[in-house]
Amino acid sequence: MPSLLCLLPILALQAQQLKTTELSLGAAAALADETFAGAELGLAHRPSSESRIALAVAGGVASPDEQAAVRAQLTLQVLLNSTARSGAGLYAGVGASFLGVRGAHGRGFVALIVGVEQAPGRRRGWFIESGFAGGVRIAVGWRARWFPSWWRSS
Repeated sequence: MPSLLCLLPILALQAQQLKTTELSLGAAAALADETFAGAELGLAHRPSSESRIALAVAGGVASPDEQAAVRAQLTLQVLLNSTARSGAGLYAGVGASFLGVRGAHGRGFVALIVGVEQAPGRRRGWFIESGFAGGVRIAVGWRARWFPSWWRSS
């Protein structure tokens, strides 16, 4: 019986949802009729261990006229291996994207993404993301995460 009492707190911690806030910095490009390239800032929240709501906003230029442009994307993502402290975690998502180019009307797109991130159960790591949102979109960067105090992410 004493060994069961020692095991109960560990089981209770495992039953808790791992809620996390994330900040990412990187570069993004979208290849389509109007190519976009720029720096991207992302903010995300994991309401549970297996899901993430992410907003990414990028400022840069759009070709062929090299006009100033902004690109925003909001996605709901499903995470695999979200608590892994080593190796890679995979994710996929669906949402909406918007492209605004100086001197032109803004356009919205459906966004579909897949990505891989380094050790999603740790405080920081790289990510690579690809998908479709008005063309082929690619993003790479660094992600920082803030976990609850009970989570030891070292």
